[in-house]
Amino acid sequence: MDLLVKNDVAVVVGGAQGIGAAIADAAAAEGMCVAVLDIHPSRQAAAEAIAARHQVKTCALAADVTDAKSLDDAAAQVRQQLGACDHLFCAAGAGSGKFGFPFWNLEPTDWPRVLDINLTGAVRTLHAFREQLMQSAHGSALLIASIAGQIGSPTDPPYSAAKAGVINFTQCAARDLAAHGVRVNAISPGMIKTTLNKSVWQAWNDRQPADQQQDYESWGDEKVRRNVPLGRWQTPEDIAAAAVFLASPRAGNITGQTVNVDGGQVMHA
Repeated sequence: MDLLVKNDVAVVVGGAQGIGAAIADAAAAEGMCVAVLDIHPSRQAAAEAIAARHQVKTCALAADVTDAKSLDDAAAQVRQQLGACDHLFCAAGAGSGKFGFPFWNLEPTDWPRVLDINLTGAVRTLHAFREQLMQSAHGSALLIASIAGQIGSPTDPPYSAAKAGVINFTQCAARDLAAHGVRVNAISPGMIKTTLNKSVWQAWNDRQPADQQQDYESWGDEKVRRNVPLGRWQTPEDIAAAAVFLASPRAGNITGQTVNVDGGQVMHA
């Protein structure tokens, strides 16, 4: 299926690794020009690899979702180097790095950074690119949430709360931008092998008695078998395929929605 996005400009915040890198690659595979925004220095190599693989224009820019000026400056550079952003993907995220069950295992001081990166970071990102999206013929924004934001996952309460906020903010932004022809949606991944997911295992494992500790693969596979009806991990590529489709005109009547890509772990009526 032609997604009708060839030569559009995609901006992927958090695009140097993990889910963001998969989205950047999938966007380029559909012929989009791609800006890889990240605080991680690997952003340049990621952008160059995408350009070589798909023969599209790319750029790599430093951007920090906790710094509004950083995002504003990056937005200006995107316009200068590739043109105005048509499709914005916000995949930057972080957990507390601690095991939060029960929630008082964490201190209130563990919360602000997680909320700032995951929730306020998404708000700052849309602020920075909203005018460019409004100028597009078919602007879209896609935020990465999590099923943790729907089920109150006890492993990292600040992360769960932040992602619940992302889901709600997606609805707010979708309503506000609809009059300007811009669609805003979210994707909630389930069990996926990322650095963040591995940090959840590490925080859990460190608290277990020696005879109850598990390696990462065993821990994850057990959770998948117990909780995921399809019985398999999700991959960054699974998330990327859904993200690029939701950005495209093929999904032109979808906005304000959160799509779970989780193997059926959370089902809604």
